[in-house]
Amino acid sequence: MHVPVLLKEVIEHLNCETGKKFLDCTLGQGGHSREILEAVGPGGFLWGLDQDQRALDNAKKNLSPYSNFKLIQGSFKDLSQIAQDEGINALDGILFDLGISSAQLDSLERGFTYQQEAPLDMRMDLSQKTTAQDLVNELSERELVEIIKNFGEELWARRIAKFIIRERKEKRIKTTGQMVDIIKAAIPARARRKGGHPARRTFQALRIAVNQELESLSRGLEASISILKPKGRLCVISFHSLEDKIVKKFFGDKSRGCVCPPQMPICNCAQKPELKIVNRKPILPEPEEIQVNPRSRSAKLRVGEKIDESSKKRGR
Repeated sequence: MHVPVLLKEVIEHLNCETGKKFLDCTLGQGGHSREILEAVGPGGFLWGLDQDQRALDNAKKNLSPYSNFKLIQGSFKDLSQIAQDEGINALDGILFDLGISSAQLDSLERGFTYQQEAPLDMRMDLSQKTTAQDLVNELSERELVEIIKNFGEELWARRIAKFIIRERKEKRIKTTGQMVDIIKAAIPARARRKGGHPARRTFQALRIAVNQELESLSRGLEASISILKPKGRLCVISFHSLEDKIVKKFFGDKSRGCVCPPQMPICNCAQKPELKIVNRKPILPEPEEIQVNPRSRSAKLRVGEKIDESSKKRGR
């Protein structure tokens, strides 16, 4: 079974102990969840959430030695409603392991990889209608520029969008191979020699757009606070700057108290901090982990703890 990213650090910072309750919002193959279940013992419980039914099926097999868990198909963008429907509350910890899983990336028919020829799909939830093929063939040039620039941070976004429009006038863009050829043709040769694979940023942008990843992340983080118990931990692993910016800002906003202008003598906002930031700087994988699992090299773990208002009132 594939060892998940920052496993030791996640278990440590979630404070996994016997009898506790946890939610894994990005179940994947169940690697993190397996270690959580091992730590909490029969008296604890874990809910695992994933929008990919194939991931849920695989995770169920990987977690078969345990019985104290429940797997749910759904996106963490709907976490508030899912928690209400499932009676999930007063959790000791919540984990978000963002981005694409190794299993999804290695599954050619899913179309996430730019390394081999595959259908241009990129859906994490296969019941969803919109695919990456739909986006590149149906969006306007302006919309494509915005997606590639904003979600991929690609300097050649305008040129890539122009080449997409030109290509689709000749024939429909259906495969990852076609998309890679378009990107390579759009980016000048001198620029392709540095910064990794030339299609990396555009593929990331399309994947984020297809799955509405950034919007889902913001909604999931917001909902997580309400279902954590006081002193419960929130752990978030991000893999690129767009995700990490959202997580960092969320933690910053939720750890901040009064936001009234300094010149105001009395606070009118009534805003109170909800989270205590556990690690000011993100936790990064050790060199040994990166050597074993190169995909972990861009991982960043941020940890927050829900503030216990009752302790503050008692003067503790």
